[in-house]
Amino acid sequence: MRAVHFGAGNIGRGFVGLLLHQGGYELTFSDVAAPLVDAINDVDAYTVHEVGEGGVDTVVTGFRAINSADHPDLVIEAIAGANVVTTAVGPTILRFVAPLVVSGLALRDPSSPPLQIMACENAINATDILRDEIRAQAGEAWDALASRAVFANTAVDRIVPAQPEGAGVDVTVEPFFEWAIERPPFGDDPPHIPGAHFVDDLTPYIERKLFTVNTGHATTAYYGARAGIERISDALADPDIAARVAATLEETSELLAAKHELDPADLSTYRATILKRFRNPALPDTVWRVGRQPLRKLSRHERFVGPAAEAAERGLPVAQLVAAMGAALEFDDPEDPQSVDMQRLLREQDADAFTAAVTGLDPSHPLYARVREVVAARQATLTA
Repeated sequence: MRAVHFGAGNIGRGFVGLLLHQGGYELTFSDVAAPLVDAINDVDAYTVHEVGEGGVDTVVTGFRAINSADHPDLVIEAIAGANVVTTAVGPTILRFVAPLVVSGLALRDPSSPPLQIMACENAINATDILRDEIRAQAGEAWDALASRAVFANTAVDRIVPAQPEGAGVDVTVEPFFEWAIERPPFGDDPPHIPGAHFVDDLTPYIERKLFTVNTGHATTAYYGARAGIERISDALADPDIAARVAATLEETSELLAAKHELDPADLSTYRATILKRFRNPALPDTVWRVGRQPLRKLSRHERFVGPAAEAAERGLPVAQLVAAMGAALEFDDPEDPQSVDMQRLLREQDADAFTAAVTGLDPSHPLYARVREVVAARQATLTA
């Protein structure tokens, strides 16, 4: 069995690639970072180090890497003969993956089983995004190619912090992971991925993860940055920050229970598990890494505005989510271009223009006035 994975970074090697290896796939990494591709090809094995309670080391073998910028033909050839294609490149990069997949499908033996495609991104229904890009770029050829692939959305969760100096292509990760995959697209032939679980309805798993893990992680980062704390684990050691993060996640859990009929007791246990993961002192994660790209994180369907908007529409509490957005607006990291841009926009635009442009909320939305209020409060501190 063969798999092609786009994105040879830490998530690609330390999570998706690891599980594909454990499933028995011969693995081809595709990336555009030439030094990383060369480093992967210079070794016969790399180790995934799990740090924290119950962590183990796992050696990964049976892989190669291709620079897709220099050798797209080799990537296309690998796709044509693969069983599985996965990605961990970021949702905005999927459009660059699509043409390679289209060309690979065109070369594929029509009698072969359909190529199983899964985009493992921090976005809702990322595989649908990739499928739509593939279909658009295939144009009139799509009708002939459609039967050669199946597409399944996934929800992925594993914390992979910034890596220690001199680690090479080894990867340090936390022991916990979750990979939920839509079952129906595969019929009776799902991919063999140990540790993944297949579900009939993925949406609750995606939103539970995004609105708990992603919302909680970012909330911790922004309150930690406000307090001048460097590490995520140290931020949650602060009782005030821990209480604020917990209260924020209680609001997202209330939405998840109302929307998806998830059991509140199960959600409470899930929240506790997530916060325990964030407190793992063996993960050297910083508030600056987790908090980067605040404009994206404050956008309409992301981890703050997304759940808060739905909660407000249902008349559920949103005070803690809005307060976390206020902390995000204070995130000021000169090393992060989005942070720099956000602070500039806060100085140059009025509160209505900033709120509408960044959050995508309509002024008539029940959340709009509350978000505008924290935007105006941040602007007042900048002009004082």
